[in-house]
Amino acid sequence: MKMTSKIRIWTSVAALSGAMLVGGVVIAETSHAGAKPAAPLFASEPKNMAMAAPPAMTYAPLIKEALPEVVNIASSRMVHHSEEESNPMFDDPFFRQFFGDRQPHSQRQQPQQRQEKEQGLGSGVIVATNGYILTNNHVVDGATDIKVSLKDKREFTATVVGRDPKTDIAVLKIDADHLPAIPLGDSSKVQVGDLAFAIGDPFGLGQTVTMGIVSATGRANLGIEDYEDFIQTDAAINPGNSGGALIDGRGELIGINTAILSHSGGNQGVGFAIPVNLAKRVMDQIVDHGHVVRGFLGATIQDVTPTMAKALNLNDSQGVLIADVTAKGPAAQAGLKSGDVVTKMNGQPVADSAALRLQVSQTDPGTTIPLTVRRGTSSLDLNVKLGELPADHEKTADGTAENDSLQGLQVAPLSPATRQQLHLGDEAHGIVISQVDPSSAAGDAGLREGDVITEVNHQSVSTVDDFTQAMRNAGSKAILLRVVRDGTGLFIAIAPR
Repeated sequence: MKMTSKIRIWTSVAALSGAMLVGGVVIAETSHAGAKPAAPLFASEPKNMAMAAPPAMTYAPLIKEALPEVVNIASSRMVHHSEEESNPMFDDPFFRQFFGDRQPHSQRQQPQQRQEKEQGLGSGVIVATNGYILTNNHVVDGATDIKVSLKDKREFTATVVGRDPKTDIAVLKIDADHLPAIPLGDSSKVQVGDLAFAIGDPFGLGQTVTMGIVSATGRANLGIEDYEDFIQTDAAINPGNSGGALIDGRGELIGINTAILSHSGGNQGVGFAIPVNLAKRVMDQIVDHGHVVRGFLGATIQDVTPTMAKALNLNDSQGVLIADVTAKGPAAQAGLKSGDVVTKMNGQPVADSAALRLQVSQTDPGTTIPLTVRRGTSSLDLNVKLGELPADHEKTADGTAENDSLQGLQVAPLSPATRQQLHLGDEAHGIVISQVDPSSAAGDAGLREGDVITEVNHQSVSTVDDFTQAMRNAGSKAILLRVVRDGTGLFIAIAPR
């Protein structure tokens, strides 16, 4: 990635003649005839002001030790550009009016394609004296060659040991020994308010350190990665910091800097780091197995909203709803059913679907985990023996908006042609949504054309008459629909007026 930066230095000088600022109060000298000179503010000035000043607080020794453990990563990749895209003038609206935009696209000649080597800059952290380096997957993704520069100016060609796009972690290896390796902390003990330092190579300027605090922990559902458990910090994380170190006040690695939340593209005090405990587990899996091995529950899960809790007759919205189970999968074999609400795993409360998914993924396949679930008004304890997660298999159901009615919805029976079109087996039951007005309450609720409604408030429906009767029975209560979408079941709750 090519990056350019501008550094603007502003100098401001303010002069206050004949005045002195003390403790925020301006004391001005005045002159009156016959007045005695003002007494000095200090009875006597120290001969050595440096000796009299209090010792300055500094983190220099801690940072000095950590800097050699963070490296610069320069990656190259081949990209395809059109000649039009490569000309920076075409990015300027003023120049665009004099070129292709004046001519209909169909009448313009297609720009020639050319291949170009693109450079990207990032950071990495030495985690082993024999040359293992942690960084972000997006720093090296698609790279044809990777150069690692150490603080002592040595440069090495790195090889990619493995990458994990689901957590944005990559492991590199350089051919070197006796390197300064950073001590690993315990990210599970990180607390909001802890001191944090971000070290990296922003904008290619060279090693830079910024300071802040831990603003939050356990940040998820940001849509950045598949598995999220971010440490949030206000220590500035800028382009080029990706893959760098987030360290604590002891100089221990607590996270790998990975992203910022910004509307302008610049740092706005909201940065995210992958917890070192998660990064280390991914690294160990990559080094030991060549890829990441994750536990597999075999269920589609989603959060319980307050409206959904009412529809499920729950006292609160705690726990995670099982929207669907994989046939003959670990969840199904353990007795989990669609509509169950998982409240605990290993005896600990489950906060939300992201937390449960992360916990399962970090548990070794073959491990038996105890789950506490609510089924209707009953509480059950089930033991699930986890499988191994196949690539891109387990899903988390998308959250859906809730509304207060199903007006604007048209349904139809499942005809043989519809079953074939939707790739449904002969044993499938339900009714299909044939039309939905996107601006209607049903559209706002997240229902789509092609969704197959199989249940209304846990009552199975196989015909349009079944659906109509079930809606009458619901009355003014909250409505809970179970639908099958693209072969996966999920629940959608509709709040009453």
